Amino acid sequence: MVVNFKVFKKCSPNGKLALYLGKRDFIDYLSGTEPIDGVLLVDQDYVNSGRRIWGQLVCSFRYGREEDEVMGLNFQKNLFMASEELYPAAEKKSNVNLTKLQERLIKKLGPNAVAFNFTFPQCSPASVTLQQGAGESGEPCGVSYYVKIFAGENETDVNHKRSTICLGIRKVQFAPTKQGRQPCTVVRKDFLLSPGELELEVTLDKQIYHHGESIAVNICVRNNSNKVVKKIKALVQQGIDVVIFQNGQFRTVIDAIEMQDGCPISPGSTLQKVIYLKPELENNKHRRGIALDGRLKREEDELASSTLITTPDVRDSFGIIVSYAVKVKLYLGALGGELCAELPFILMRQKSNERVKLMPSESFNVEELQSDEKCVKE
Repeated sequence: MVVNFKVFKKCSPNGKLALYLGKRDFIDYLSGTEPIDGVLLVDQDYVNSGRRIWGQLVCSFRYGREEDEVMGLNFQKNLFMASEELYPAAEKKSNVNLTKLQERLIKKLGPNAVAFNFTFPQCSPASVTLQQGAGESGEPCGVSYYVKIFAGENETDVNHKRSTICLGIRKVQFAPTKQGRQPCTVVRKDFLLSPGELELEVTLDKQIYHHGESIAVNICVRNNSNKVVKKIKALVQQGIDVVIFQNGQFRTVIDAIEMQDGCPISPGSTLQKVIYLKPELENNKHRRGIALDGRLKREEDELASSTLITTPDVRDSFGIIVSYAVKVKLYLGALGGELCAELPFILMRQKSNERVKLMPSESFNVEELQSDEKCVKE
């Protein structure tokens, strides 16, 4: 039985260089990130004239709209995570550390194929894209990665687009396999000129949710005051922290339910209810500023996953930090005010069971990526 194994291929516009990658999503395990194992195919006549081929792993952080870049302003920073000469320097390297994918590709492509490996630095940010508004054009804000292959005299040489390959990749995090402590909180409110207090208890059914799952919010209201609760509102908020700015914190409501079922809650009464919320992109496709997972061509967009960090000390090294929380509000009227409880939770993608080994019976299904994909400005 022959099994196809997808390989991504992209050629330079002049057809002299070709880049092969086995995948475009690389998993961040907090303790480290999967290395990028790729293969470069060079045209022998093209490099015989003494040309040198360089490879780089670039992190692009755009924190402002491209259309606002006037008078020399630039709202983008490119960070070179890795850079090395692939040809002819790679010919001197030993091939003892080749992965199964690289071995099979080199065997298939011939002697002009060169293997390379790039490693993400520890605590490098995850791929995030901020959704653009209607009528906006240009590159979206966010953090993106791409592998760049080009011909030049040195790694800082101004390269020509005809001999340059830029292939977008993503650095992603997946949900932990073990659930954490069940989120629960109790808040109380007393009143200056009235006896008793109002108590609100909110509990979620679990801490980690996968995309597409509904959140069961358990609400218990104990009214030991002489006030009346007129309505209840529950909502899911997405928090975005752009760490480059001092006041770069934003919150957006992803889903909300306002209800009066069981209300008004009179003095001495108790209400217990379960409300279901579902954070999804379907109802927020046209809202500007929603954080999405890093975007790749021909793939559907998805709400950004929660950003997991090992310690708060490494927070500044992340371009954009995404978080989620459930908020429940009790409205008591103009004079009584409101009582609010908030519970953070984790929203992430579930890791799929991908094939990680190449068997002898497997063949390559090469997906050609167009060379006209827009390169990130440098």
